[in-house]
Amino acid sequence: MTREEVYLSEGCFLSEWSNTPEDPAVSIARARVPPGATTRWHRLSGTTERYVILEGTGRAQVGDREPRDVAPGDVVLIPPACRQRIANTGARDLVFLAICTPRFSYDAYEELEC
Repeated sequence: MTREEVYLSEGCFLSEWSNTPEDPAVSIARARVPPGATTRWHRLSGTTERYVILEGTGRAQVGDREPRDVAPGDVVLIPPACRQRIANTGARDLVFLAICTPRFSYDAYEELEC
């Protein structure tokens, strides 16, 4: 598994840390959102996602819940098929792990217009 960082049209940079058929129960990716950026609304069908905030500060929006400010050590739980996005509200990169169960599949990803 390569850890090369790539830019996604969703509005963030991502590097896959663990996403293999040999471990179908979970995937782990490192995401980076630059200062002032907000990811596009999207959802994952059949997949629960968790954002584990490592660096920076942001505002997570999940479904119809009130936006939530996040900082290092916070975990954002995103149920399957629930719309989500995250904004970087700080002056440096917002970095977090995106942990998916079962493992992330591009077939489950849907970009939304909200």
